[in-house]
Amino acid sequence: MNEYPKEFLDLLNSVTAKRPKTVIQHILKHGYITSEELMDTYGYNHPPRAVRDVRELGIPIVTYRVTGEDGRKIAAYKFGDPQDVNTIAKSAGRTVLSQALKQALIDKYGPKCFIYLETMDPSVLQVDHRVPYEIGGEHDESDIDYYMLLSPSANRAKSWTCEHCVNWNKKDVSFCMRCFWAHPENYDHVAGKPEKVISLIFTGNEIEDYNKLIALSGEHSAQETIKALIHKYMK
Repeated sequence: MNEYPKEFLDLLNSVTAKRPKTVIQHILKHGYITSEELMDTYGYNHPPRAVRDVRELGIPIVTYRVTGEDGRKIAAYKFGDPQDVNTIAKSAGRTVLSQALKQALIDKYGPKCFIYLETMDPSVLQVDHRVPYEIGGEHDESDIDYYMLLSPSANRAKSWTCEHCVNWNKKDVSFCMRCFWAHPENYDHVAGKPEKVISLIFTGNEIEDYNKLIALSGEHSAQETIKALIHKYMK
């Protein structure tokens, strides 16, 4: 611990939020933390999100690869150069999005996930920046078009995809604005790939339709079967 400047240590030890504090204190004690440890020791099913919490406080974190217990290469994280502390993030941090913003989005769009288009209990929905905070920064909550409602699974999927996108380091806001994960209602790529996405939810009486689709698919995936039907009947 003595290898770090006092100012940097003071910053590290000032963090009280449970998830980033867990990451920070483990690295201080052991020199690094792995995705395996975040999942198995601390129960965080999405390790990059826990590490992202630390980065959002302006604390530099370096990602590298190590060999896990099963022999596979896994992610490991350690502190970067203390001189790289982001003083703006350190002093301001990421603003917690308000309940009023969430209600405004529900009032305008209804209580549904923007990605899966599924209506759900409003208490489950989470507010997220359309363009990741790390790329687009904060926006005034009065302009709700900069935000979206996501189910927990959609939010995790978006976080993982964005963090592994080529634009994560380039930080081109216009690139994000044209992405499915920012504007699923109007986009021209999915994390840089020329793709289109349709999410199908089967509910209620539609469950039987889903079962028929699976039976029809046989050895093929449901996605392959749907594409084959579209190709057949839309020639």
